[in-house]
Amino acid sequence: MSFATLGLSDAIVRAVTEQGYTTPTPIQAQAIPAVLGGGDLLAGAQTGTGKTAGFTLPLLQRLSTDAVGAAIKSKSAPRAIRALILAPTRELAAQVEESVRLYGKYTNLNSAVIFGGVGINPQIKLLKQGVDVLVATPGRLLDHVGQRTVDLSKVEILILDEADRMLDMGFIHDIKKVLAVLPAKRQNLLFSATFSDEIKALADKLLNNPASIEVARRNSTVEVIAQKIHPVDRDKKHPMLAHLIKENDWHQVLVFTRTKHGANKLVEQLGKDGIGAMAIHGNKSQTARTKALSEFKDGSLQVLVATDIAARGIDIDQLPHVVNYDLPNVPEDYVHRIGRTGRAGATGEAVSLVCVDEHQMLKDIEKLIKQTLPRHVIPGFEPDMNAKAQPIQLRSGAPGHANRGGRPGGGRSGGQGQGRSAGAGAGNGGRAAGGGNGGARPAAAGNGGGNRGARSGAAPRQGGRDR
Repeated sequence: MSFATLGLSDAIVRAVTEQGYTTPTPIQAQAIPAVLGGGDLLAGAQTGTGKTAGFTLPLLQRLSTDAVGAAIKSKSAPRAIRALILAPTRELAAQVEESVRLYGKYTNLNSAVIFGGVGINPQIKLLKQGVDVLVATPGRLLDHVGQRTVDLSKVEILILDEADRMLDMGFIHDIKKVLAVLPAKRQNLLFSATFSDEIKALADKLLNNPASIEVARRNSTVEVIAQKIHPVDRDKKHPMLAHLIKENDWHQVLVFTRTKHGANKLVEQLGKDGIGAMAIHGNKSQTARTKALSEFKDGSLQVLVATDIAARGIDIDQLPHVVNYDLPNVPEDYVHRIGRTGRAGATGEAVSLVCVDEHQMLKDIEKLIKQTLPRHVIPGFEPDMNAKAQPIQLRSGAPGHANRGGRPGGGRSGGQGQGRSAGAGAGNGGRAAGGGNGGARPAAAGNGGGNRGARSGAAPRQGGRDR
């Protein structure tokens, strides 16, 4: 099977081929015809399956070949937002928009991405110029809706990407507000790695007689990933990680911590060991996050330390190592984390450093994935068998921080000062609001990156929720 046989135009197939892809993945082979048919779609696909192209390619095909597309070519009608893609985080939104731009480079369609943590004024200017495909995080989109700087009345296709993560992050009310301002008649596509009861409830309300696709077993972990557990005392985790990295000569290691404070602390500790590391999380400026991700992707940064939410959207071919420095509170997050490796048929390794406090979390994970993970004790790091478990909340190390990968907890205290970015990167008709390299990656933003952005009269927010 080829992309051309799925019903895609020569212009789109040409762009796909230039990116080095010749054969559709299973999700693409099923989703592309379904979307081209015009009906609603409920798709279960874990990270690394090629799902982004599964919806961007048919979306571009539909928009570029219908009557409205012909009107755009003749420039007889102003551009209106015809497709809206909602994503949970800035990184994922930027990545999705980059895919739209790359695959649509030989069409007459253009795209833009908007998210919080950067100035809103350049985005307002961008939207005024006219956009065919808009990729957005829910919070910032609602900022524009509130200021009447975005017109969603012509949206024909709505896509919710990583819907499970959006619900986890508390975006359900934002999503409902967005739905309320969209045209009643539209095509709806919902992509989710897991099908929780909440996702099923959302699908029932959003989708009309949808086609259903699931390309991986529910909550399964990828078979090509070698998973192992290293039992260790809580105060020996950092020395053990440094030992594993040096002893095994690991490069491109993605490390997950439970809190933003823990990520910062680990980066500092690894630096003292001579191991280059940077952190990405909701309190980091967009400039810092983009820099860290870029250096990690090109291999110049050895270790990237991330919280669950910030890591959403990291898409790196053949990432060899994922380390759970802290186990996640929610078992499904383990599946998301280790899915960062073993992509596109490559093998990968997922290592978890587990102390006595996390034994119940480990049981919950093993119950979910229906397998017992092998334990390997590292010589010199044998755990104290008499150690007593401590409540994990007591050890977040920073007051006011959430225990779950940077999600907001309790009160909302504001991050300081939004950065302002100017302009948007131009590139093949695609634009990343707030700046970027060739329109692909957003640049700029000062501190307080987790905030929604400029909003008059709003209560200050904790910088945890990634909008």
